[in-house]
Amino acid sequence: MITYLKEAVSRERATADDDRVAATVRDILDAVRARGDAAVREYSAAFDDWSPASFRLDPDEIARIVAEVPRQVLEDITWVQDQVRRFAERQRASIEDFEIETLPGVRLGQRNVPIRAVGAYVPGGRYPLTASAHMTIVTAKVAGVPRVAACTPPIRGRVPAATVAAMHLAGADEIYLLGGVQAMAALAIGTESIDRVDLIAGPGNAYVAEAKRQLFGEVGIDLFAGPTEILVIADETADPFVVAVDLLSQAEHGPDSPAVLISTSEQVARKAMAHVERLLGDMPTRDFAAPAWRDHGQVLVVDDLDEAFAVADAFASEHVQVLTREPRQALEKMHDYGALFLGEGTCVSYGDKVIGTNHVLPTRGAARYTGGLWVGKYLKTVTYQEVVDRDSSVLLGEVCGRAARVELFEGHARSGDVRVAKYRGETLPWSDHSFAEAADA
Repeated sequence: MITYLKEAVSRERATADDDRVAATVRDILDAVRARGDAAVREYSAAFDDWSPASFRLDPDEIARIVAEVPRQVLEDITWVQDQVRRFAERQRASIEDFEIETLPGVRLGQRNVPIRAVGAYVPGGRYPLTASAHMTIVTAKVAGVPRVAACTPPIRGRVPAATVAAMHLAGADEIYLLGGVQAMAALAIGTESIDRVDLIAGPGNAYVAEAKRQLFGEVGIDLFAGPTEILVIADETADPFVVAVDLLSQAEHGPDSPAVLISTSEQVARKAMAHVERLLGDMPTRDFAAPAWRDHGQVLVVDDLDEAFAVADAFASEHVQVLTREPRQALEKMHDYGALFLGEGTCVSYGDKVIGTNHVLPTRGAARYTGGLWVGKYLKTVTYQEVVDRDSSVLLGEVCGRAARVELFEGHARSGDVRVAKYRGETLPWSDHSFAEAADA
C-alpha cells in the first residue's frame, strides 16, 4: 500500500505549459525554414543577447578561449573525458560486425556504420553544463563519427570558456556559440552558414527538448527528453540527510525537475523531508530547487522493498538512486530506469559529471522503451545479403514465390520466379521468355 506524504502538481497544469512551449518552438522552426541565418540571428539576439559576425568559432578563437581556462579545470576536463572514453570504447567493442552462412552459399552479414554528421548540443543558459560535451562528443568520436558540429549558448552574453574547452578537447570538428531552439533548427534544417546534420544529441531545457521532438524524422535524435528526474529508493538503513542532499542535487536543474522519494520507512521519509526544507533555506540554487521540490517533489511510503521497486518501475525515472541495505537487489528487481546508482558510495551527481557513464538519459517515462545515449546511438546497424550458390537461390526463389503470392504481391513473387527459371533453364510460367539457352551455355 502506498502512503503519500507529498504529491506533485496536477498533470493539467503541466499539459498547459507543454502546449505553450510547443507553439513557441513551432514558430521558431518555421522562421528558420523560411529565413535561415537571418532568423537564427534574430532569435539568438533576442534570447541570448548574442549576434556575432559568425556563430562558428575559428581555430584561433578556440585557442584563445582555451588558454583562458585555469589549468586545474583543463586537467579535470581531460580526466573526466578519459573516464567517458574508456566506458564508450568498451561499449563499442561490444558491438560486433559479423557474417554467417545460413544455407550453402547464402551469406548474411551485419555492419555497424557511423552516422556521417552529428549535432552535439551542450546546454548553457544560466549554468554551463560542461559535462554534456564529454557525453555527446567523446562518445560520437569513439563511434567513429567523422563530423561533429557542437553548439552551446553564450551565458549572459559571455563566452563559456570551460565549455568551449571541453568541446574542443572532446574532438568537436565545428564549434558554434549558439543555443536554444535556433541552434536545433540550424543543425537539423541547415542554413546558409551551418550545414545540416543527420542526428542531434544532447540534453536541454523544455524548448530544446520540444524542438527535438518536432524535428524528429527530419533528423535523427538521441532520445526524447524532458526535465531532469531523480527517484530515490530508501529503506530504514538510509541516512535521511544524504537522501535530502541527493534529491536537491537534481532539483536544482530547473523549477520543473521532479524529485521523488520512495521509502519503506516513514521515519526516514519524514526526516528527509525536514532536511530538504532546512537545506533549501541557504541553497545558492534554491530559486530553481525550491519550486521544483514544491511543485514536482513527491514522497511515498510503501510496505516493503518489492513494492518500492515496482512503484519505481512505474515511474520509469531518469535516475534511480538505491539507498538500501542491499542495493544490488535493484539490478534483478527493476526494469524501467535510465540509470541506476547503487549504494551510498555513489550518487546521481557522479553520473552527471565524472564517473564515465553517459548522463544523457530518458525522461518522462521513456525509460520504458529506451536506454540513454551510448556509442550505439551514433551507429547504424545495417545488413547485407549475398547468394552465390544457384541451388540455394532456386530454393529461396521457390519459397519466395509461394510466400509472396499468399500476400498477393505478384511482383515480389516474380523476382523469385526469375531466379528459379534462369538457374534451372526453364521458361517462366507467366512469360514466354525462356532461359533454356542460357542454361545450356
